[in-house]
Amino acid sequence: MRKISLFIATSLDGYIAKPNDDLTFLKLVEKAGEDYGYAEFTDTIDTLIIGRRTYDYVLKEIGVSHYDNGERNVYVITRTERPSIGKTTFYTGNLTELVRQLKSENGKNIYCDGGAEIINELLKNDLIDEFIISVVPVLLGNGTRLFKDGRPEQELELVNTKTFETGLTQLHYRRKKEKTTNR
Repeated sequence: MRKISLFIATSLDGYIAKPNDDLTFLKLVEKAGEDYGYAEFTDTIDTLIIGRRTYDYVLKEIGVSHYDNGERNVYVITRTERPSIGKTTFYTGNLTELVRQLKSENGKNIYCDGGAEIINELLKNDLIDEFIISVVPVLLGNGTRLFKDGRPEQELELVNTKTFETGLTQLHYRRKKEKTTNR
């Protein structure tokens, strides 16, 4: 079965954006030639799920090719119906049903790139299998929280930790498998 992975950056105090969807704090750890494992990670996926606000921000800042490179299916979760563009589908249906369907299909893994509403909806339904969280060495004080209240407790196991020259620390966790007892 395919797994769904979160690959995201957060401030040390747990914010993925400053007020007004401002991501400029990410520039603090920009370094020529350093992608923090992003290219290696995206080689393992063929499907991307992203919220519309995050999609629009990346479109404006980087361009459509960042997501829709013709090699993967992109699902933009939105409340407004729009026609598909290339391999990008603007999805207005039930997110949980979409993810369960995608996980049951053959293919590479699935990447959730935010935003917070999408992440927390998936967490409420225990659908994220792997967490790769890059902690940027800054305290933002307010903004959009990575993890919101009102979701079930989930135990994780540490896969590895990487530190980088820029001060960024990357934490890689996976959902802890349920223990089975043999009788």
